[in-house]
Amino acid sequence: MTVSTGERVQSVLAEVIREVTEHVTFIGLGPEAVERIFQCLTFNTKGGNLLRSRTALDSGRILNGHELSPAQSEDLAVLGCLLELLNAAYVVWDDIMDGSTTRRGQPCWYRREKVGMMAINDACLLRSAINVTLKKRFRKHPSYLELHDMFDEACLRTELGQHCDLMATAKLLELDKFSWNQYEFITAQKTAFYTIYLPMAIPLVYLGLATAEKLDKVYKTSMLLGHVFQARDDFLHVYGDPLVTGKVGTDIQENKCSWLSVWTLENCNDEQRKVFQRCYGSTNEDDVLKVKELFHDLNVSKAFLDWDKDMWTKIEAAVEELKDPALKELHTTLLSKYNRDPRRSVAPSA
Repeated sequence: MTVSTGERVQSVLAEVIREVTEHVTFIGLGPEAVERIFQCLTFNTKGGNLLRSRTALDSGRILNGHELSPAQSEDLAVLGCLLELLNAAYVVWDDIMDGSTTRRGQPCWYRREKVGMMAINDACLLRSAINVTLKKRFRKHPSYLELHDMFDEACLRTELGQHCDLMATAKLLELDKFSWNQYEFITAQKTAFYTIYLPMAIPLVYLGLATAEKLDKVYKTSMLLGHVFQARDDFLHVYGDPLVTGKVGTDIQENKCSWLSVWTLENCNDEQRKVFQRCYGSTNEDDVLKVKELFHDLNVSKAFLDWDKDMWTKIEAAVEELKDPALKELHTTLLSKYNRDPRRSVAPSA
């Protein structure tokens, strides 16, 4: 029976979690604490679409001529799982900082019984599990230091994107400073680098196929893709069905520098701007409704869907221009995975 990429990743992820718990047991952690770490690692890596890990493994197959040895397949699945651990850590922190209530249709980790603010340290453990696994699995690999540096760079970039995102949430960034440049920086660092770029770049590095030119091409298309992926997430925070997306959107209440807020500030009149400045970032239900009414009056949903359509045309053109057949295939494979996820779909009727 053929095992799917998703099933393969799930199996390897369980093995990685087991190895991490064995490591902390060896250090001397008591059984109750080890069990809690096991629960933390398991809960925070389940329920997602495993886009990053599946892409890392599938990209490796494509780049290596659709042939991987059992050891290469295992290693790339492990590296993909480390991307899931990285994502899990930042999701836990992000939910706390945003005051989110649900994630993937379940209460956020920090909102679960007997977790609370212990979740901050839990997220640190999720990230530390990456280094534990890199050392155990790849210390003798010729690309070990480069792989380690890639994960470190991903952490820094994600934290820089989060820093700018939180400056808006904390109202340290005034609304008149919301701009497309600011928004694109946030999406590039917070979303594009570790969600799009790393799953395609890591296999290049691991397999010894990375060149400056190839990495540059992957980086440029990844930034474009990440921009659209994050913008869709922004759109679904307001117009998405929580039963489908698995999350109750709170971007308006959190004063997010989102696609919708930047577009609104660029296209509203003086009176509408006053309403937006007064109500955006408020947790008052009436204020939230006024912002949504303003979005309706400005027909923000149509503007976004038109923009999204244009951007996908640009993305398809950029992918088509890639001369390396393997690079082109891994991009089309990633887009296919993304478009099959109903939680990322933006319906024209929104």
